[in-house]
Amino acid sequence: MSHTIADKAPVAVPATRRLSQRRMPRWAPAAIAAAAILLGIGIGLAAGLESRIQWGMIALLLFVAGTYAVTTAVEGRRQAKDRVVTSLVWACFIVAIVPLYSLIATTISKGLKVLDGNFLSHSMGGVITIQPGGGIYHAIIGTVEQVGIATLIATPIGLLTAVYLVEYGKGKLAKAVTFFVDVMTGIPSIVAGLFILTVWVLMLGNGPSGFAGSMALTILMLPVVVRSTEEMLKLVPNELREASLALGVPKWRTILKVVLPTAIGGITTGVMLAVARITGETAPIMLLVFGSQIINNNPFEGGQSSLSYYVFEQFQNGNDASYDRAWAAALVLIAFVMILNMVARGIARWKAPKTGR
Repeated sequence: MSHTIADKAPVAVPATRRLSQRRMPRWAPAAIAAAAILLGIGIGLAAGLESRIQWGMIALLLFVAGTYAVTTAVEGRRQAKDRVVTSLVWACFIVAIVPLYSLIATTISKGLKVLDGNFLSHSMGGVITIQPGGGIYHAIIGTVEQVGIATLIATPIGLLTAVYLVEYGKGKLAKAVTFFVDVMTGIPSIVAGLFILTVWVLMLGNGPSGFAGSMALTILMLPVVVRSTEEMLKLVPNELREASLALGVPKWRTILKVVLPTAIGGITTGVMLAVARITGETAPIMLLVFGSQIINNNPFEGGQSSLSYYVFEQFQNGNDASYDRAWAAALVLIAFVMILNMVARGIARWKAPKTGR
């Protein structure tokens, strides 16, 4: 006996197979966070905790626990686990950003006390350390010259080394170069300073100078340039190389006209980041440059100062006027590094491969 479709009874869909389920409203995470903050403050005050950092940590724990409990009750354990992981990511981000914000806020609030045109255009020559006045002009000159010389030395050497490793390097020599570059990446700055001190000052008999500090900074900068340039060259598609070689272009010219222009944005960014890394180094400058209270425009003779050494020197004086100058110099140094990073990002964006038609 045949049955038509109309004779069949409708099949009920089990509740577990339904596609729709209860969802928390979009404002729920913000509400849970607000409640956790209020509870964290209340618990901190009740427990007699004076540190706001402790209040914040309690609030973060309450936020994660509250997110799990509320999401489990509304959406189930599976969604609760997902939201807890997301909450942990945000909590870790907040924990990481709080010290950075505190550092920048403290440096700005303390550094702006004496930071003005006079501070940027005068040196410490003839200034009594316990009295206000003086500036960082001599330290700015020293930093620019020392970092500039190190960049002029490290950039071509690092660039050519990276080209060798990517385009020509094979066998034991390439492995040895890669190994030593990796080792140099982790060398402490004081070790680089001691090496130059032993060779340049003690063995060759040269005195302190900005150039000696630049050589130590070169050692610190070189592996960063090599590694960043190497990674950028590896990102260049092999099809570009093959197309150039197929047209009969020599390999050296292919590298010069095709490979390097394609990767120039990333290479420039790596160089700028390496410059930013060495700008704040103090240990090599203490060993090799010795500092100076007056302006010395000659980096090859006599002591020089730098922004990092100036900060150390002023804090070492141990008086209020020196502390104010140290904070102002630290603010200038942070601004200098931030400008370098912004320039690097701008160049990378400018030179990045264009997408679309």
